[in-house]
Amino acid sequence: MSGGVDSSVAAALLLREGYEVVGCFMRLGSPGEVLDELLPYEATCDPEKIRIGHQGCCSINDAADARLVAAQLGIPFYVCNFKKDFGRIIDYFVDEYASGRTPNPCVRCNDWLKFGKLHQYARQIGAGVVASGHYARIVLGEEGEAQLHRGVDPSKDQSYVLFGAPRERLGEMALPIGEYEKAEVRALAQELGLPVFDKPDSQEICFVPDNDYARLVEQRRPDLAEEGEILDTEGNVVGTHGGQHRFTIGQRRGVGVALGHPIYVVEKDPGANTVTIGAKEELLCSEATAREVNWLADPAHFTSERHVLVKYRYNGPPRPGHARLDIEADMLHVRFDEPAESVAPGQAIVCYDGDRVLGGGWIEHTV
Repeated sequence: MSGGVDSSVAAALLLREGYEVVGCFMRLGSPGEVLDELLPYEATCDPEKIRIGHQGCCSINDAADARLVAAQLGIPFYVCNFKKDFGRIIDYFVDEYASGRTPNPCVRCNDWLKFGKLHQYARQIGAGVVASGHYARIVLGEEGEAQLHRGVDPSKDQSYVLFGAPRERLGEMALPIGEYEKAEVRALAQELGLPVFDKPDSQEICFVPDNDYARLVEQRRPDLAEEGEILDTEGNVVGTHGGQHRFTIGQRRGVGVALGHPIYVVEKDPGANTVTIGAKEELLCSEATAREVNWLADPAHFTSERHVLVKYRYNGPPRPGHARLDIEADMLHVRFDEPAESVAPGQAIVCYDGDRVLGGGWIEHTV
């Protein structure tokens, strides 16, 4: 329970279905936050003494909101101290930018914590299922196997960020709001009298609440804040920058160079600390290779090229392409039917068959 409307309604729906529900808030120890007062406890608080917060995911106000909802639903509520484990995600985030890649900490959080360590906690208390407020669905296939599918609301679908859940763990997952659209979830929350029914959705990375990710990276790696050259695609120096980690592939604004026509970041070299800019067409990618593959369908069916839909951004549309697995090398090869824009190493690339998530990996190389 993150303190938002989605996980709150998920808990309420599970109760309605007859489940015994235990609410858990993940204490992540985000910078500047103090959650010492919110140690594990039963939900016996006085609702009148708690204020509904309007911050991003995992803030101290969110913990209070989750606690209040649990009290109203009459379920036990615990704060799970994942502060030490969450340090791994922040380290990953910083290391990826230092290496010139584009990280996705929300996917890693789901893989390592929400559907990783939290499952270990669930087993300790005898819980058979871990549920969350993600807009995705668990569907039983023809042979009774659990499959991950897109949520009913295409504008809120979050199946992309769940691709890393282990295949054997899909049967231990519940996604109660995946069958609803966002407006329906808010209406349900209001109908149930949940005080978070109109709480805004979180938009930021929870450990970068001011959206200044470069400052966080430089706090951890001050050596990265070093002036470097901005090059055009012919190798000419056209400007300078304050560190390659401050740029992402496809970035257009804030580059610090004006050439009289639209320019985009098309390449970064962390070793030389250079950033290369070019025209929009120079962002196009025809193929991508990914590692750390997590495949949720039978991998034997994908050792030769198969037609799939491909997503390489959380909020991007699926694109037609072809995918092939190299099981021994732990590699996924994707070929786009039409060149795709701003495909960057470090991003997650996820393959679909219609609504079903087949699996994905982390982009290592693009063509």
